[in-house]
Amino acid sequence: MRTRRRHLAASAALAAALVAALTSCGQEARGGSRYQPDKGKGGTVGIAMPTKSSERWIADGKNMAEQFRKAGYEADLQYGDDKVENQVAQVENMITKGHRLLVIAAIDGSALTDVLEQAAAAHIPVISYDRLILGTENVDYYASFDNERVGELQGQYILDKLGLTEPDAGAAEDEHYAIELFAGSPDDNNTKYFWNGAMKKLRPYLKTGQLVVRSKQTRMNQATTLRWDGGTAQKRMDDLISKNYGNTDVDAVLSPYDGISIGILSALKSAGYGGKRHPLPVVTGQDAELASVKSIVAGEQTQTVFKDTRKLAKQAVEMGDAVLTGKKPEVNNTTDYDNGKKVVPAYLLKPVSVDRKNTGLLVDEGYFTKEQLR
Repeated sequence: MRTRRRHLAASAALAAALVAALTSCGQEARGGSRYQPDKGKGGTVGIAMPTKSSERWIADGKNMAEQFRKAGYEADLQYGDDKVENQVAQVENMITKGHRLLVIAAIDGSALTDVLEQAAAAHIPVISYDRLILGTENVDYYASFDNERVGELQGQYILDKLGLTEPDAGAAEDEHYAIELFAGSPDDNNTKYFWNGAMKKLRPYLKTGQLVVRSKQTRMNQATTLRWDGGTAQKRMDDLISKNYGNTDVDAVLSPYDGISIGILSALKSAGYGGKRHPLPVVTGQDAELASVKSIVAGEQTQTVFKDTRKLAKQAVEMGDAVLTGKKPEVNNTTDYDNGKKVVPAYLLKPVSVDRKNTGLLVDEGYFTKEQLR
């Protein structure tokens, strides 16, 4: 009898412990932090990058993976090949494996709502990298550059190169210039920031007629370039030239990204631009990719915007490390990046305009070597 009573008492104690454990779990699931309860170094960080077709994303992923490892974590680096379904599957797999943090540069900023609900249920924090993730509360921080400033630098550069110093509706005929406008991918939230920044500078001159878009494609949705694809930009530029520039030259092209700029330049050169009779127009860019910097040195592409992605990767790693070790990440913008569900606290780095006169900055910063730019 004593043995049976001991068994009954032990069973009752075990049942009570199980009930207490289940109750505790239920409370954590309903009201606990969305961060994992274990704070500290170690574990794996999932890094989801959009594509390997751009050298900058290869560099970003590599830099982050290396820096997370140095900070005491494992890194799972994946590229989505510009296919939304690939990136969603990769993120799902990271969640299933129990990664402690997700850093995501979205292919389509609005396509991750469902998968990030899974991350929230697993208490996995999310850092949106360079491209703001849209339509979900389940993104914790945003690391990027001041993207509106990028557009401002591009727009102002065009004005400076054309010698336009102030809007003037009565400007002489020789102070009127033809410009065509390109925008980034319609599924990338950054596209509107680049566009708005550039238009802040250019729009007053479009209103006075000092800048003329002969194609009349002046709205962002007319100028977008799906997936930032250079081939798509080249085809559009071919079409713009053939339909609108038979008797006159284009003087400037607003391009938001170096890969698009290369496509634009290919179309221009195919149409006979690049000689004394038809000089190449002002062509802007972004990201200081090697091919475009060499093009600038060669006198073809005119400008790019340098965003030191090594510093951006470092910022994302510092943010992630702070989250995982129970600290508060540093941010410098808590008002401007509304993703439709919340204002995401952000850290923004400063971009720099680069043309033929200051490409040496990229060498001085150790971004490229002198030999690479020859």
